[in-house]
Amino acid sequence: MSRIGKSPINLDAKIDIDIQENKIKIKGPKGELTYLISPEIRIEHTQEVLKLYKNNDSRITKQLYGLSRTLINNMVVGVSQGFSKKLKIQGVGYRAQVDKNNLILNVGYSHPVFIKSPPGISIKVENQTSIEVNGINKETVGQVAAKIRSVRPPEPYKGKGIRYENETVRKKVGKAGK
Repeated sequence: MSRIGKSPINLDAKIDIDIQENKIKIKGPKGELTYLISPEIRIEHTQEVLKLYKNNDSRITKQLYGLSRTLINNMVVGVSQGFSKKLKIQGVGYRAQVDKNNLILNVGYSHPVFIKSPPGISIKVENQTSIEVNGINKETVGQVAAKIRSVRPPEPYKGKGIRYENETVRKKVGKAGK
């Protein structure tokens, strides 16, 4: 039984919700997101609270119950506050820069790597070694950050590469470190 699905979603006064059959549209100061709800899940909107209910007790309904609540809550947080992921670049000569909607990474390859930001996502480079990915959709922000990290993941011997801000890389000893 999902305990996550039972908890209500609290809404701000500046968020507008539109529920039509099995589609929910959430509008806020940062933007607008929509989600298609399974027919096994029912939503009730009262004052400043959203509650989800199951229509039956099948196994799939129980799984969708908690998932739907979490996705809708992420949408509410996204349109009101937004999401961000920070990445750090470590390595001699490694750097990043932004040109219009493209992120240009120089991370030890013979050529620069270009990453185009999808719509709704903004990429900022504060100094040449720190990148910030912002947006209203948590899934897209995480996917873009993972794509940037996958260009040059941190290696375990010297620690060079692109890593998340709070990520720790366990270093290994090399051949000479007996």
